[in-house]
Amino acid sequence: MTETPHPLYAAHAETLTRALHAITERGYWSAYPESPSPRVYGETAAAEGEAAFQAYLGNRFPLDQPGERDEVATEVSPFGVDLGVRYPHSDPDAMLVAATAALPAWRDAGPQARAGVCLEILARLHKHVFELANAVQFTSGQAFVMAFQAGGAHALDRALEAIAYAYAEMTRHPATADWEKAAGKGDPLRMTKTYHVVPRGVGLVIGCNTFPTWNSYPGLFASLVTGNPVVVKPHPRAVLPLAVTVRYAREVLAEAGFDPNLVLLAAEAPGEGLASTLATRPEVKIVDFTGSTEYGDWLEANARQAAVYTEKAGLNTVVIDSTDDFAGMCRNLGFTLTLYSGQMCTTSQNILIPAGGIDTDQGHKSFDEVASGIAAAVGKLTGDPARGVELTGAIVNDGVLERLAESAKLGEVVLESRTVEHPKFPDAVVRTPTIVKLTADAAATYGREWFGPISFVIATGSTEHSLQILQDTVGTGGALTAGVYSTDEHVLDATEKVAMDVGVHLSCNLTGGVFVNQSAAFSDFHASGANPAANAALTDGAYVANRFRIVQSRRPA
Repeated sequence: MTETPHPLYAAHAETLTRALHAITERGYWSAYPESPSPRVYGETAAAEGEAAFQAYLGNRFPLDQPGERDEVATEVSPFGVDLGVRYPHSDPDAMLVAATAALPAWRDAGPQARAGVCLEILARLHKHVFELANAVQFTSGQAFVMAFQAGGAHALDRALEAIAYAYAEMTRHPATADWEKAAGKGDPLRMTKTYHVVPRGVGLVIGCNTFPTWNSYPGLFASLVTGNPVVVKPHPRAVLPLAVTVRYAREVLAEAGFDPNLVLLAAEAPGEGLASTLATRPEVKIVDFTGSTEYGDWLEANARQAAVYTEKAGLNTVVIDSTDDFAGMCRNLGFTLTLYSGQMCTTSQNILIPAGGIDTDQGHKSFDEVASGIAAAVGKLTGDPARGVELTGAIVNDGVLERLAESAKLGEVVLESRTVEHPKFPDAVVRTPTIVKLTADAAATYGREWFGPISFVIATGSTEHSLQILQDTVGTGGALTAGVYSTDEHVLDATEKVAMDVGVHLSCNLTGGVFVNQSAAFSDFHASGANPAANAALTDGAYVANRFRIVQSRRPA
């Protein structure tokens, strides 16, 4: 007899089926429209979402969960907006006890029911996507359209991608099997075998400030759909986007008849170090983290009872050898460096150019002319403050400002960073990108990450020298992205081989509307897990398969 699917699985089966096809086809597909246009979401959606966001400000966040001791309010908006949202500050023991108690019924519900509930959570979040986008914008410093896309639609796509991979892994084998083996002249040996998908235990998601949803959703939903309760520990400066997520996840879980404590918010007090406390608890069996190399390395070394997935810092690099579209190359790189003021883990930092210059469709260009061309493209995008701030957004924290100030002393400044007054938010902290010229022997400088709107144009001895620097720096420091510009197929092939050697995703000759620092769910892998910048990829089979185990039972038939 065929088991009746869970109602929520039936409701979302078409979406899941399409997502399962998408992860094998690797072409373009998105389940959630990325345009915030009223023609897509309706005339009232934007105003309703903004009103919902405004209702949170200065108030206690509406979340009821176990172990609340007091309230915390730690967020400071890069746009200068007074947030003042107070969150429940819960006791770690109480949260872990509640999460652990919620596991058995969720485990026993099976993959179909869990997938259905998780897909319903995504549908609920999509219904509130404008609310979510405002929360991302005003905590991360992203401009609204980017917050809507990366923090809303694209984050939901990445969550759906993780669910699809996890569902495929959980259902790779049958739930039961009849086993029969001949036994000479006697009756055959017959067994009935059952294969249970068993979660590892409580998952911990440690959020980041810059992309609180995009970077957290894959781990959150990969753990949840495989049967693990999840404690969500947001960055203290970007709590609201994940609090909204937890709110609607708990709402859906309760409506579906499951314990809402399968998803809990762990907001922390200043200086509490809650991530380290939770990450090393014996109940926590999975940790997902995005952030600094130092803390990622600490988690990998100290959260030994858990499967730890980290995305850390890297030295994203572009090799320029030649181009048949110099203007397009400069425009493309200019946009890459400008978007969100370079505060993306995928933004290029090191641009390697032969000191003797390059051949282009406009004739030979000297090193300085290439650097000036890229700088001019950034200048054009940021020249008009009203338009520029819609690309740059705001600076996420003081650490970025400190690095900006320091970068001006590192070498000859090709493009100076400017302070820009935001036309809508007078207290916003906005800075345009800087570009600094270095020589190849300045490895001590460009060999470490300068997170923020800081890039280096580096004069190398040749393209071959550039490739050696790419191999050395990424092999040692890691990278999430690499790019190359060349009209020579041999150079493109050589660069691709280096990229494979150091495990970095490569983009070649981008001159149009695709940029090295953007990746598409269901098609592009984010990070590879093959160099020091990350120990996992978002999202592949390895990212989800270790979040559960198969436990079998067998009985004579």
